[in-house]
Amino acid sequence: MKTNVQTKITKNAVLGLFITSITILNGFSQKSKKGEFEHGNTWTVMAGLIQPIALGGGNVELNYFGKRTVFDFSHGFSLNPPVVGAVKDQGLVWHLPYSTGLGIGYRITKALDVRFEPKLHSWEAYNKGDERSESTKITDFKTITMGIGMYYRYFPFKNSESKFLRGLVTASSVRWWQNVGTTLRNDELNYKNKISGKMEKLDAPNIGFANTSIIINIGIGYSFGGNDKESN
Repeated sequence: MKTNVQTKITKNAVLGLFITSITILNGFSQKSKKGEFEHGNTWTVMAGLIQPIALGGGNVELNYFGKRTVFDFSHGFSLNPPVVGAVKDQGLVWHLPYSTGLGIGYRITKALDVRFEPKLHSWEAYNKGDERSESTKITDFKTITMGIGMYYRYFPFKNSESKFLRGLVTASSVRWWQNVGTTLRNDELNYKNKISGKMEKLDAPNIGFANTSIIINIGIGYSFGGNDKESN
């Protein structure tokens, strides 16, 4: 059970990590070589691949890249994460109608950036095999995460003669999204289990891989503006 004090400590730790990371990255950026930050002042539309391949849903993302800063809005929808541990043992499945949030970051190089990411996730719980509806839904709730993401962009056709092809981009990411709050009382779910007929308890889930805070993804998209051919 997470107390209010523990939640406050977690929030302060995440914010402290963000401030420390930005301070360190600012020092690195001052030593960067001139001309290292191509593709500045551009907009990029991305689509994640993990969401449709592994989670049965989708994701869209809009990014703005300045000379050093990065801003993004990301929205995932209709996600069905694999269940592990107590959720699997109790015969439940999760469904997320949406997972959405913002990101603000700093470019280390023209390709690599780090972002601070507050997110909101909407969860629904169902018995495995039941059709999703209001009558079969066990409960619904929200979780809030704050964390850090590291992104690496790659332009596979950056030297193409075609300006259109030069705009195609991929983005690999590793993210750590820590739960800092939920709408569940005491950050846990108490309900009567359909299989055992007894009251069961589940802790608020994490959004990442295998109920952790770690998320890995690859996205594909298109960058608008700043697609001049690079010199070798």
